[in-house]
Amino acid sequence: MRTVIVTDPPRASTEQVDKLAEYGVATVHEALGRTGLLGPELRPIQDGARVGGTAVTVLCWPGDNLMIHAAVEQCRPGDLLVVTTTSTCHDGLFGELFATALAYRGVRGLVTTTGVRDVADLRAMDFPVWSAAVSAQGTVKATAGAVNVPVVVGGQLIHPGDAILADDDGAMVVPREDIDEARVKSQARTEKEEAARRAFREGELGLDRYGLREKLKELGVTYVAADH
Repeated sequence: MRTVIVTDPPRASTEQVDKLAEYGVATVHEALGRTGLLGPELRPIQDGARVGGTAVTVLCWPGDNLMIHAAVEQCRPGDLLVVTTTSTCHDGLFGELFATALAYRGVRGLVTTTGVRDVADLRAMDFPVWSAAVSAQGTVKATAGAVNVPVVVGGQLIHPGDAILADDDGAMVVPREDIDEARVKSQARTEKEEAARRAFREGELGLDRYGLREKLKELGVTYVAADH
């Protein structure tokens, strides 16, 4: 592993990311062909937060948060910190003091494969976090890692400057070169869902709207009357 801190990587525009985040993770994920999700284990510590930001990536050693300290300096307004480790670690690498420093720099939240602590304080200060665990387990600051290098989270490759979207449904990445396409496709999906919503309010069944009766027939499903 290269122990390096990359400064000033190219970033998606904040305006682009903000507009895309309005659609929500589920819609964007579906619109892009069900890609980009960062894994079901990353869950929000709060309810109702919906954020988008440009990724500042951090690769740490397990139980060691030295590189998060280094990453704070690299953050700009509109960024979102993405932290992972070289092997599985659920220790509390991140807490309220880090959030305080990041909030001052305009960072919008944290997505991490590790654990976090001080969750009551994080909620009280409205600093959104998506993590794999909550743990009071402390850490050291002893081993070099990397900042603003490509990382893999939940099987998804994240480059610094990519768009990270997160809400109650989870977190996802959209490569910065795909953001415009994602917005167009998300808008189309939103309009399609609204049409379906209107139809369902008027009593139409999904079986008919989506042509699923024929699918059931193809799969050999039959209707039989219940015995009375």
